[in-house]
Amino acid sequence: MNPLIRYRRFILPAALLLAAAAGMALVERAWQTASVRRQNSHEMSSCHPAAAGFAHIPAGSFLMGSDAHYAEEGPQQAVAVAAFDIDRFEVTNAQFAQFITESGYVTSAERATKLGFPESGSAVFSRSTWSFVAGADWRHPDGPDSDIQGRDHDPVVHVSFEDAQAYADWAGRALPTEAQWEYAARGGLNGQEYAWGDTLTPGGNHLANTWQGLFPVADTGADGHAGRAVVGCYPANGYGLYDMIGNVWEWTADPYFPDRRFGKDLPADRLERPIGFDPRQPGVPVGVIKGGSFLCAPTGCRRYRPAARHAQDTGLGTNHIGFRTVSRTAARDAMP
Repeated sequence: MNPLIRYRRFILPAALLLAAAAGMALVERAWQTASVRRQNSHEMSSCHPAAAGFAHIPAGSFLMGSDAHYAEEGPQQAVAVAAFDIDRFEVTNAQFAQFITESGYVTSAERATKLGFPESGSAVFSRSTWSFVAGADWRHPDGPDSDIQGRDHDPVVHVSFEDAQAYADWAGRALPTEAQWEYAARGGLNGQEYAWGDTLTPGGNHLANTWQGLFPVADTGADGHAGRAVVGCYPANGYGLYDMIGNVWEWTADPYFPDRRFGKDLPADRLERPIGFDPRQPGVPVGVIKGGSFLCAPTGCRRYRPAARHAQDTGLGTNHIGFRTVSRTAARDAMP
């Protein structure tokens, strides 16, 4: 697809309508409040546990998907997964900076003009709407006037699928398949609604960084954060993994199809894999992202569940998409 068309296509026409209905003065006040909370959240460096590394995920079977929510999550079916290990945290700015320093890699956002876009930059959600912001990239997550100083333990964002794959290759690892990701996110639970059980906020406790309040007008920050949080601020799941739900979406290795069964038995050579298909953006190469983000709300995407999945343009990063890696394995997930 022509990059100029992709340049103008974003995810949230509904967000614009809600913002207009609420009134921009209210949006401005909410944004100022959120900005203070966001600044405070980055002072909470104690969220990041000292021990990073990988967690071992044992081989097993689980019920993948859901028949109770969005159509693309079904059908729910039993899937067998071989053992693997996975990053306990989302890849951070510090880790990505090491990769850039040692490899000399230049991200998609930083070379967007060479990819056919009118200007280099990326997609930013700000003041209740999405826009393509020139100069936004992993070093400038909220636009050219922002930076990542003091944000070493934030999840890296503005990474395209290609960027995430390049990091994984450099690290001698891989991106998780959709089945690996969902199996790990469930933390040993099987068939539950959320990664921690069947209640979103058990006992009134927020267990992930999501959006509280009317989306996209005001995030109240009732979970302790408005915007991205440093990694590891919420309890780990049963496998010792942090932030599998909320904070930032995470890339998987799989192309997106409305029915995920079209993605089974993919060729081992990445160059031979299909580009995926999303009827909402035909002709655009799309991959599967999982886990939801700080922008997911009961009045919005409601994709803060292991079964949830979403299509994302593989050539376009945003300020709410990151990734983590897994060990390389020749055995793909076994689907019936």
